[in-house]
Amino acid sequence: MAKYLAQIIVMGAQVVGRAFARALRQEYAASQAAAEARGRAGQQSAAASSLTGMTLQEAQQILNIATLTPEELQKNYEHLFKVNDKAVGGSFYLQSKVVRAKERLDEELSIQTQDSQPKPSEQKQQTPET
Repeated sequence: MAKYLAQIIVMGAQVVGRAFARALRQEYAASQAAAEARGRAGQQSAAASSLTGMTLQEAQQILNIATLTPEELQKNYEHLFKVNDKAVGGSFYLQSKVVRAKERLDEELSIQTQDSQPKPSEQKQQTPET
C-alpha cells in the first residue's frame, strides 16, 4: 500500500513539474515576443526616461497632457511656466519640474517622429524602378 502511495506522489510531482516547466517556457517566449514588438522605440524611450530621470507618464501628469501633441505641449508648458515664475510668487522647484517634463516629452516626440519616418532601405523598396 505504501509503495503505491509513493508512486502516486512521485507521478503527481512529475506531472506538476512538467506543467510548470511548460508554462515557464511559454511565458518566456511571450516575453521575448513582446520585447521584440516594442523594438527600438521602447529602448529609446526607456533610455530617455533614465537620462531625464522622469517617466513619460510622470511628464504627462506634470504638464496635464492626455495625448502627446506639440501644440498642447507648448500651450500647457507656457502656462505652467508663467504661473510658477518666482517673480509672480511661484515655486522655482515646480517651474524646474515643468521644464524637465517638457524636455522629456520633447524627447518622446522626437522618438515618435523618427519611428514614423521610413528608413532609407524601406524607401528604396517603395519607389518603383524605371
